[in-house]
Amino acid sequence: MTDDLALAAELVTDAGRLALRMLREGLDTHHKSSVSDVVSAADHAAEELVVTRLRAARPGDGLIGEEGANDPADNDRTWYIDPVDGTYNFLSGLPYWCSALALASAPAGTGPRLPVLGAVYHPVADELWLGGVDEPTSCNGQPVRQLLDTPLSRLSVGSYLHPTTLPDDGAREPLLAMLRGAATVRMLGSGSLELAAVAGGRLGIWAQLDTLDWDWLPGAALVNAAGGVTEVLRHRGHRWHLAGNRQAVAEARALLLS
Repeated sequence: MTDDLALAAELVTDAGRLALRMLREGLDTHHKSSVSDVVSAADHAAEELVVTRLRAARPGDGLIGEEGANDPADNDRTWYIDPVDGTYNFLSGLPYWCSALALASAPAGTGPRLPVLGAVYHPVADELWLGGVDEPTSCNGQPVRQLLDTPLSRLSVGSYLHPTTLPDDGAREPLLAMLRGAATVRMLGSGSLELAAVAGGRLGIWAQLDTLDWDWLPGAALVNAAGGVTEVLRHRGHRWHLAGNRQAVAEARALLLS
């Protein structure tokens, strides 16, 4: 575990610094599914860096990356790679983006992916978040405070709702019901950084629908390792992802399901 965490730390740091250097030198970009779903040469280069080194260091492990890496595992270990999480921010000059990596304990397609460890590097702030099973969450080597039960009404919620989902009652109505129980809401545009902020006590909880594994597992590992809880539940045609202290997550779940 310690060796895996050290490897993850090295890989996300190098990937994030590569992306930042490429950004400063200028980038070609194109759109994927929508005008806000963009990818750049830095995304591809950073993923290639992580994939190449993981294949050499952990040849039997599975690899799944946002930009196309897909190596089946020979064991029960799969790495999930988000080379630039928050690409819209990254390309817009907003400093809220990161490189993220998780190791999960089940290969893709065989059941729930249980996060073993997570690593998130925020290049602009030079902050490295690490945590996992038996490895308490830290930021730049300093352990974070363990998350304590706190009511949702006293906390912020990190979330996201894409404009195209606004007409979907099954997405909009549960989210609004949950947000009405919170102190405030923040939509910052990088799921892994938001989850790291939850683990570090900067955001209260995280609630988002239909999150992809590479956006969820790195930060979920950090929240779990900070004494919080993470849940994925199905409701009205969507998968809702919740993370935070135990009391607030239970209250958020009840409001979503109401």
